[in-house]
Amino acid sequence: MGYPDNHSKYSNLKSEISQLLKAGREQAGRAVNSILVQTYWHIGRHIVEFEQGGEAKSEYGANLLDRLSLDLTMEFGKGFSRSNLFQIRTFYSKFQKVQTLSGQLSWSHYCELIKAENELEISFYTKQCEKENWSVRELKRQMKSMLLMKSMLFHRLALSKAKEDILHLSQKGAELQQAKDLIKDPYVFEFLGLKNQTNYTEGELETELIKNLQSFLLELGKGFAFIGQQYRISLANRHFYVDLVFYHRILKCFVLIDLKSGEIDHQDIGQMNLYLNYFRKEENVEGDNPPIGIVLGAFKDHILVEYATENISNQLFVSKYQLYLPEKEELAHELERLLTKD
Repeated sequence: MGYPDNHSKYSNLKSEISQLLKAGREQAGRAVNSILVQTYWHIGRHIVEFEQGGEAKSEYGANLLDRLSLDLTMEFGKGFSRSNLFQIRTFYSKFQKVQTLSGQLSWSHYCELIKAENELEISFYTKQCEKENWSVRELKRQMKSMLLMKSMLFHRLALSKAKEDILHLSQKGAELQQAKDLIKDPYVFEFLGLKNQTNYTEGELETELIKNLQSFLLELGKGFAFIGQQYRISLANRHFYVDLVFYHRILKCFVLIDLKSGEIDHQDIGQMNLYLNYFRKEENVEGDNPPIGIVLGAFKDHILVEYATENISNQLFVSKYQLYLPEKEELAHELERLLTKD
């Protein structure tokens, strides 16, 4: 039987070795993935160049991928079905410069990215993947919801032909420079599984968001750190409770979220303004920027929100949430609303 200090040293040794093995496996995985992506890129290039050759094209025609699939499968086994070769060819067609390939993204990421409609969208989603460190599942989710307001902004710029803005957004992704850059409207909480429920309370909604905190943070976006729920504020011998409090490490400020299961009222906006004033004066320390407040409800009236927020100097935003991913028609309607708003 060993001494306690020897046991502690052994635990430290085991922990250090475990960390090295995990890091090594992750590095090996990234290296293998990078080689796989580049190999598929070169395969795609060879296929496209072969198809562009006159005599070869006329001899094999539309049967080229069928023939390749059969021969490669016989020699190398699974992974070279006609559909996979079609994806590889499409991959090269949409990423023709090998320098644009990212070592952070897997082949599965690229299989989703090539589904985007045009070069600018592909560049935009690629940059967002890199910046937000999205999994393939999250990329699919974000592409399906079109990043909602962020992506709608992208489409809006594209339709307005503001070339400098389009290129900047597609090359850099969505950048966080000010409070309004992190706001979405609506937020999508389909991961809660509450789509068919209509009688949930604000407390139940809050509880489910905390249970699914990782998914919630992904929906909020990059930079959010969770501080607490039902954060108590004491004023004049009265107690108030902020539903959710975060700190945004990029914007260096608190972000307060108040949840409403129904329609947002002007009193909800006034209450959030009180919370923001309190945090600005009582909770902020040197180096903190003014706090941001988000009142988040199932419904909102745009005129009421406009009048209730007018002349408020705090960074206060009012957004909707929904419990399901939007359908294409719904996104088109929302985009049309944005385009005709001004």
